[in-house]
Amino acid sequence: MTSSLSGKTVIVIGGSSGIGAAVAQAATARGAQVVLAGRRLASGRDNGLRSEPVDVTDAASLQRLFETVGRFDHLVYTSGPSVRAKHLAETDLVEAQDNFNVKLWGALRAIQLALPYLDERGSISLTSGQLGRKLAAGQFIKIGINAATEALGKQLAKELAPRRVNVISPGVIDTPAYAGLAEEQRSAMFAKAGSALPVGRVGQAEEVAAGYVLAMENGYITGSVIDIDGGGLL
Repeated sequence: MTSSLSGKTVIVIGGSSGIGAAVAQAATARGAQVVLAGRRLASGRDNGLRSEPVDVTDAASLQRLFETVGRFDHLVYTSGPSVRAKHLAETDLVEAQDNFNVKLWGALRAIQLALPYLDERGSISLTSGQLGRKLAAGQFIKIGINAATEALGKQLAKELAPRRVNVISPGVIDTPAYAGLAEEQRSAMFAKAGSALPVGRVGQAEEVAAGYVLAMENGYITGSVIDIDGGGLL
């Protein structure tokens, strides 16, 4: 059976590593023409993937990306800042605003500027996280961004129809986002987090990527939050 992504053009913003890179690889394997876009990328092609630079905090940069790519079918937004856990009383709110500017406002900028180029039967997949419905001390920034992203996805699914809008919500995933930790620390953290989950382990980027592929391929899914968290919200 031919994949519904075969011959389609997919833009993955935030695709230079981790979940975004895994989504790009999964979509490519299903026959899509994938454009990876990120701040640390340069224009070019590598292993069949096209890359383009973009700064999601800069509307002009996003506009150039969509003008360069032209018409496309699916937008995947995985860009997100590295957020340090802090209580409100200890937080520089300018720093917090910068975090929102990347993940929430960056997504809104990207969607708004993408609309003239995005197929009317295409899809948009946003990214939240279990810290949006699971509360944790010192995580008000992540919780606020993720909760807002999930509400945004549902609202835009109605507003932008027949285009489909969904939100993928990963749990604890083994990605380069934790590369700042020493290997021993990282392994211990993953072991502890995994032991508390019904599946008994943390997730892999490829498992989360399958959720984005589902959201792109299944034309009857819209306004949904797809949890890929090993049962972390139970």
